[in-house]
Amino acid sequence: MVKKNAKALMFHILVLLFAIGMLYPLFWMISSAFKTNAEIFGANVSFFPQSPTLDNFRHGISGVMGYSIFRFFGNSFLVTGLNIIGNLISCSLAAYAFSKLPFKFSKLLFSIMMVTLMLPMHVRIIPQYVVFNRLGWIDTFFPLTIPSFFATSGFYIFLLTQFMRGISNELLDAPRIDGCSTFQIYIHFMLPLSMPGLVTVAIFTFITVWNDFFSQMLYLLNPSRFTISVALRMFIDPTGQSAWGALFAMSTLSLIPLFVVFITFQRYLVEGIQVGSLKG
Repeated sequence: MVKKNAKALMFHILVLLFAIGMLYPLFWMISSAFKTNAEIFGANVSFFPQSPTLDNFRHGISGVMGYSIFRFFGNSFLVTGLNIIGNLISCSLAAYAFSKLPFKFSKLLFSIMMVTLMLPMHVRIIPQYVVFNRLGWIDTFFPLTIPSFFATSGFYIFLLTQFMRGISNELLDAPRIDGCSTFQIYIHFMLPLSMPGLVTVAIFTFITVWNDFFSQMLYLLNPSRFTISVALRMFIDPTGQSAWGALFAMSTLSLIPLFVVFITFQRYLVEGIQVGSLKG
């Protein structure tokens, strides 16, 4: 018993040390949000601010290049919200077809869809940019939102397909006998029964799109359309004085929506992943 307790104590100590190591950069960023540039990069750097100040938040909220930081937050919420709606609609429809509507070559198409998960993002950058440029979508939100309405995320389709396959076919036979159409069964039965999986997809989409920097930097050119992840870059001026304190302050604020979403829907996230993996 003593040996078992000693192992458990050692395990928890190691996990705690690992967690501290992982969270240290986050805590340092939050602490630096209340420091001046001199404290952040001075000779005697300390973890805690010696003279806490809110000037970094005032500077950051006032924005850059004449635009308030709330405009960038609004752009991020717009892009993220449209992606969530698009993925939930398109990926759930595709998953419903793969899981409950057998059709010719369905297994082949599902396999092809799974192969796309192994394609690196960098392979698709140039062809996508050429297509969007010919459509005249550069410097608009279209390249960042429209593809989500066409079930372009194989991972979300796979996740929902595995979840829907675990729903008993007998539950769907009753409404089908009562005269419900395929689409009515999808709306009134499949979606409510797949709610944990849908919430999981929504959370993953929110986290992925909100943190996305590369594609948003690639397609957005006008500062008025920048999302928060791209706008943070403007606080760093390689040719002049960078507002590091404001950068850390706004970075801290940009993490709040992620924490709120994760904490609020953590139960659904864990349930969706567990159920989807077990039913797969």
